[in-house]
Amino acid sequence: MIKEVCVENFTDIPAAIRAGAGRIELNDNLAVGGTTVSRGVMAAAAQYTREAGIPLVAMIRPRGGDFVYSEEEVAMMIGDIRTAAECGVPAVTFCAVTPDGRLDTKLMELLIAAATPMEVVCHMGFDTIVHSQRQATIDWLIDHHVTRILTHGGPLTLPIGKTLPNIKAYVDYAAGRIGILPGGGITNANVDEITNYLGVDQAHGTKIIRY
Repeated sequence: MIKEVCVENFTDIPAAIRAGAGRIELNDNLAVGGTTVSRGVMAAAAQYTREAGIPLVAMIRPRGGDFVYSEEEVAMMIGDIRTAAECGVPAVTFCAVTPDGRLDTKLMELLIAAATPMEVVCHMGFDTIVHSQRQATIDWLIDHHVTRILTHGGPLTLPIGKTLPNIKAYVDYAAGRIGILPGGGITNANVDEITNYLGVDQAHGTKIIRY
């Protein structure tokens, strides 16, 4: 079981790893769902996790709010991806959506190309894609070698108990072709029950372990 701990800045990383974190997702501004940290934080986190033998995933998101990005924001994201690579970060997470609620495949192709050869993860922007497009989105992400999808299965305003059937449908559809990483409301108290129900071996959260 991989327990991916979502942290804000560098501060919590040492304690999270000591407490058993199997992977770290590095963010700033968790109050708005996470944004990209500074270069200095990214470099320190990459060095610490590398020496600890723990995978690191860096959030690539220039602001809170939606996942529809301007040309200026795209340039920022590509710059941040290059910074992550320069800092030795092994994986980055991002998602871009069109105004009508579809995966922005043109932008995603640009970002994925910029990230090569780093591992790419699709974050919870996936949950803002219209439901009828989610299977097609999963297929596209598989075809473009994205490693996994972080999903709550619905709006974060809903408790995860209400959205688990949706996540299970993604797991079943993906059929092992891409990782489905449940998150949003997963804690140390419910992680085993949720992962057993979904049939997955990884989960994500800020409170998924005690530290």
